[in-house]
Amino acid sequence: MTHMPQALSKADRAALAKSYQHLEHPSFAARLSSVIGTPIELTLKLLPRSWYRYLHRYVEASIEGCLDVAMTSLAAKPPQAAAANASHKAAGILTGALGGFFGGPALVLELPAATTIMLRSIADIARSQGEDVTSLETRLACMQVFALGGRSREDDAADTGYYGIRLALEASMANASRFIAGQGLNHRGGAPALVKLISAIAERFGVVMSEKAAAELVPVIGAVGGAFINTVFIQHFQDMAWSHFTIRRLERKYSPVLIQSEYEKIGRQLRRLPAASPKPLTLQWQTSTI
Repeated sequence: MTHMPQALSKADRAALAKSYQHLEHPSFAARLSSVIGTPIELTLKLLPRSWYRYLHRYVEASIEGCLDVAMTSLAAKPPQAAAANASHKAAGILTGALGGFFGGPALVLELPAATTIMLRSIADIARSQGEDVTSLETRLACMQVFALGGRSREDDAADTGYYGIRLALEASMANASRFIAGQGLNHRGGAPALVKLISAIAERFGVVMSEKAAAELVPVIGAVGGAFINTVFIQHFQDMAWSHFTIRRLERKYSPVLIQSEYEKIGRQLRRLPAASPKPLTLQWQTSTI
């Protein structure tokens, strides 16, 4: 039996603290508002409820379509080689530019392309952190990142944190994993386990997509800033992916119990900081490669 270290190294503790900052304050709207100077939540309030239902259907379809995206090219890369974040970001910028040029209706075309690019980038980051991108567990963990980047309206204080979301998705992921292992992806259409997992992920991922789409509908910003918005968008999920798979790497190196304990300890320490210390950006939410 391999002996696991009982205390984190200085570098690992710093990585865990950085992961905490990303995962506990994942406000995409705040990031956009801070750089474009326009409060995105104001635009969100002007959009009709039917628009959200329409977008949510496309978000679910995009996530389901990503289940078919192959990662064989990533498997050929050396384990833990640096992730190609810049190239994935460039691809995301291109789709954003096209979406911004053609306006709101182009979102239905941009959405699946942006989601696929993000999933490829997430998987590449997972591989760089020592994950086996050919394994079903890693592929589902990549899908999980989409849920980590947003918060749904149904979230409460018990499950809005990183470990809370992981726990909330645990049963759906386990059931989906068993189904895929036994039936494969070709039968997913009638699989309640997969439908439930996709719906749970889409509920949170749809928050970020709503904010992204709302920003593109703002006059001037939507016309010329689609590429810029996608830059912030892909950076947001690359940060989520790096943090998620850093924690999974540390859990393998030490133990899940120790890492969760240290993670929670970091949270308690940050909450005790003096009032003059910088506070994390927070907003009222409207509503993480295969």
